[in-house]
Amino acid sequence: MKVSFFHLMPYQDLPDDFAQQHHSAWVDLPNENFDPVKGSQYYSDYIDQLRYADAVGFDGICVNEHHNNAYGIMPSPNLIASVLANTTNKGALIVLGNSLALYNPPVRVAEEMAMLDVISGGRLVAGFPVGTSMDTTFSYGQVPITLRDRHTEAHDVVMQAWTQRQPTIFNGKYNKLRYISIWPRPMQEPHPPVWIPGSGSLETWDWVLDRDYVYCYLSYYGYLRGHNIVKGYWERAAERGVDDNPHRLGFLQLVCVSETDEQAEQDYEEHVKYFYEKMLRVYPPFAESPGYRSLESIRRSLRPQMGEEAQRAATENTWQDYITQGHVIGGSPETVRQKLTEACELLRIGHLMVLLQIGSMPPELTRKNTDLFANEVMPHIKGLFSDYDDPWWPEKLKQPGDGGAIC
Repeated sequence: MKVSFFHLMPYQDLPDDFAQQHHSAWVDLPNENFDPVKGSQYYSDYIDQLRYADAVGFDGICVNEHHNNAYGIMPSPNLIASVLANTTNKGALIVLGNSLALYNPPVRVAEEMAMLDVISGGRLVAGFPVGTSMDTTFSYGQVPITLRDRHTEAHDVVMQAWTQRQPTIFNGKYNKLRYISIWPRPMQEPHPPVWIPGSGSLETWDWVLDRDYVYCYLSYYGYLRGHNIVKGYWERAAERGVDDNPHRLGFLQLVCVSETDEQAEQDYEEHVKYFYEKMLRVYPPFAESPGYRSLESIRRSLRPQMGEEAQRAATENTWQDYITQGHVIGGSPETVRQKLTEACELLRIGHLMVLLQIGSMPPELTRKNTDLFANEVMPHIKGLFSDYDDPWWPEKLKQPGDGGAIC
C-alpha cells in the first residue's frame, strides 16, 4: 500500500462569526476576508509541510484545484507542484488534479503536466477530476450538463498530446486543434499514471474502469460513511469483469495522532471543528447544480458531502462524534494504527491519502501530527496488500512487489 500526504491549503483566519455573516465558504465569499499578508505565510508554511512529508518518507505528496473559496487557496495546483518538483526528490508528485473541462484548450494541461514530469524526473501522477459544482458551474461558468462531455474530450486531447511523437490534428466538438506537438513531452512512457477523483457518480466509475485508471474517493466523512460508495465501486468493477487489485482505489482519510486518545482531543478538536463548521460550509444550491450529476447517480449514491447536511452535522458534532462516525481517525498511535488498518482492509485501499493539516491547525501541531504518523503509524500499515502489483505508480519509484524494479 502507498501512503501519501494530502494538503488542501485552507485559509485559517475566518472570523468567529463567519457562519452568522456568510452562507458559504465557496463561490461568493467576498475576498475582502482574505488577508494577503497572512496568505503569504500560509503558502510558505504549506509548501514547507509538503516538502517535509516527502523528506520523512511518505510515498507521495498531493495537491489539488479549487476556485473562489476559503476551503483551499490553491486555484492552480500546478504552480505549487512546480515548486515541489524542484525541491523534493523521494516521493510521487500527485496532482489531483487539473479540472479538465475548465481549460481551453486542454493541451495547456498536457504541456504543464509534461513540464512537471520532466522537472521532477518522472515522478508525476496526473489527476483529472470533473470538478465540483461550485468550481465548474458557479465559479467558472460551465454548463453543468456538458461537463462530462467536455471532460472526456479534453482527456482525449491530453492523451493524444502525450503519446503521439509526430504532429497531429484534433477535430472534436469543443476543441479543434490543427497542430498538437507539445514540447516538452512527459518523461514517463507512454504517459504518467492517471488517477480520477470522484464522489460516487456511476458515470465516473465506468469511465475509470473503461480506461484502467485509479478511482480516488476523496471523502471528508471517513471510512465508515465512505464504505457505501467504495462498496458500490468494487461491485461495479466485478460486474464489469475487472479484478479487485486494491491499488485501483485511492481514499482520503482525516487523521489526528497524539500521545494518548485524550491528548488527541485536546490537541485537535478546535481545528477539526473549524474545518467542518467553516471550510465545508456551502450554500446548498451551490453544492449540486441541476445537470451536474445524472438522475441515476443521484438515486443510487449518497448525498453530496457539502451543503445542508454537512452544515447541520458540523454544528451538532463533538470530537467523540467525529471519532465514532469515522469522519476522523484520531487518538494515540496504537489507536490510529488499529482503526486505519481496519479502514484500509474494509475498503481495500491500495492508495491511502491522509489529511494531517486540518482546518486551522498551526504549523507546530501539523509537524507533530506528521511526525507521529510517519514514525509510529505509517510503518505498520504500508505492508498491507504488498502481494499486489501496482501499475498505477511512477515506474522509477516502484519497489519490489509493485510490478517494477527499484530505480
